Amino acid sequence: MGEVATMLELEDVHVHYGAIWALKGINLTVGKGEIVSLIGANGAGKSTTLRAISGIVKASSGRISFQGEDLDKVPSHDIVKRGIAQVPEGRRVFANLSVLENLEMGAYIRNDTKEIKRDLEGVLVRFPRLKERIGQVSGTLSGGEQQMLAIGRALMTRPKLMLLDEPSMGLAPLLVKEIFSIIEEINKEGTTILLVEQNARMALQIANRAYVLETGRIVLDGPAQELAKQEDVKKAYLGG
Repeated sequence: MGEVATMLELEDVHVHYGAIWALKGINLTVGKGEIVSLIGANGAGKSTTLRAISGIVKASSGRISFQGEDLDKVPSHDIVKRGIAQVPEGRRVFANLSVLENLEMGAYIRNDTKEIKRDLEGVLVRFPRLKERIGQVSGTLSGGEQQMLAIGRALMTRPKLMLLDEPSMGLAPLLVKEIFSIIEEINKEGTTILLVEQNARMALQIANRAYVLETGRIVLDGPAQELAKQEDVKKAYLGG
């Protein structure tokens, strides 16, 4: 495989929440077309890294660039327009809106009505369960269905890069498998993925490369398959 063009780059990124130093100089890159996983214990800074990229939290120092353009001056709603979509932890669907309304909310930054309709049809083909429940209020969906809806809603923005925060959280093992194969499909169809995941085993299985975070620092990185074989990674994150 030739050199992959860098899509996203973080250079020495620091984030403070008040007195808490959450990220302590993060350096990472995501190449066009890759799946890159961030793994690490709770509180390691994985979600903060995604929030800094999508502009929800501002980096105190360092540089975040997407397709060669610095994001630090770009407001978070414009970051979505640039082609970065985040699927937040805990799914966060609009509980009192229907499945259809949630998906339409995903396309709020677009005005290409024909294409929106086509993308909506595409999402419903990918997620037949959402199609069956198109008029249902989203708060009544199961956890797995809400996760599919959150991914579907992000797809409606037509992202170049999708940030996924703990997509397997709270899901039954069978659903976890399903969600991960959906992530792989989305990637094969051309969307680059940055994945934050507690389930390190699954995350390393589908990723090209991975970074291991510990208390706001990257302590290891490399090809996902190689990291999965490392003793210290096995012990700390893969249960033995």
